[in-house]
Amino acid sequence: MARPYNFSAGPAAMPADVLQQAADEMLDWHGSGMSVMEMSHRGKEFGEIMEAALADLRELLAIPANFHILFMQGGGLAENAIVPLNLSRGGQVDFVVTGSWSQKSIKEAARYAQPALAASNADSNHTTLPSPGSWRLGADAQYVHICSNETIHGIEFHELPDLKALGSNAPLVIDFSSHVASRTVDWSRVGLAFGGAQKNLGPAGLTLVVVREDLLGHALPTCPSAFDYKTVAANGSMYNTPPTYSIYMAGLTFQWLKRQTEGGLSGVAAMEQRNIAKATLLYDFIDGSALYLNKVAHDCRSRMNVPFFLRDEALNDAFLAGAKAAGLLQLKGHKSVGGMRASIYNAMPLEGVQALVQFMRDFEKTRA
Repeated sequence: MARPYNFSAGPAAMPADVLQQAADEMLDWHGSGMSVMEMSHRGKEFGEIMEAALADLRELLAIPANFHILFMQGGGLAENAIVPLNLSRGGQVDFVVTGSWSQKSIKEAARYAQPALAASNADSNHTTLPSPGSWRLGADAQYVHICSNETIHGIEFHELPDLKALGSNAPLVIDFSSHVASRTVDWSRVGLAFGGAQKNLGPAGLTLVVVREDLLGHALPTCPSAFDYKTVAANGSMYNTPPTYSIYMAGLTFQWLKRQTEGGLSGVAAMEQRNIAKATLLYDFIDGSALYLNKVAHDCRSRMNVPFFLRDEALNDAFLAGAKAAGLLQLKGHKSVGGMRASIYNAMPLEGVQALVQFMRDFEKTRA
């Protein structure tokens, strides 16, 4: 029986190949006689898993040698506190608020720093991006924070801002939780990137932090030692017991990503082309429909999270019931904005988006 297509925003669908490999290795990892769940995080077996995951991720995302890869816990929400604890020095930090997640970030940072609103798209109800040329960046800002893909509102920075060109010497911090590994990253413009794994990299439990070497060693005295990036880096993400099984699953996902090809490309570059094709298919159908509506400006529509509305919202329940019967799961929009949302992360095949579009087309015909 074919599996349904899962459009959950996170925890999200994972590649079937990865799930099958994990099932095959559940009771005995590579002849060790142990499940990964049972291994000591300091044992030789898990050490091999960790080293492979770090090397594969550095290769996939083309992470420069002067950046540390940290495997942490707490998700993106915890990083909203951990970043200012490490980088703010208690001073000003600039925020570009473009949706729900950056709103959470600026609110949390106020506990540890002096957040300043550099720009906001609230006047468009989070459907556009404020032009970088309009940002009000502080001369003394310790860093500038953006959420480069807003999962709830479906907003994405398709190009990261060049802070130096904007006259700022502050490092750029990006929350790339919901589009990590879906596209390449220009690390020359980034000081720190963080994200939960549960959308594109694996199951919930693992948080990825990629931080430039020179940003280590500035944690506030109140920062817990397990959250001090310098301590975590110095201990190879082993200062406290890491989320071992989530790291293992992410490692399998990294290997799966390396195997992907598209148009002569491989890895993340191949996934980016595939993701463009999936998003274009869905947005083009919505834009040509009389029943469905996406409100986000064309130049900043997310390739990962596609919110849409039925013009007649009385049909919402019938739409969701019909979609579930057709094997299309978790399409209900976030409670804060309503409507529908299709999250089409790396693990969602083109066939899943094609099936969704066909259902939407058929549903519209029956309601015409």
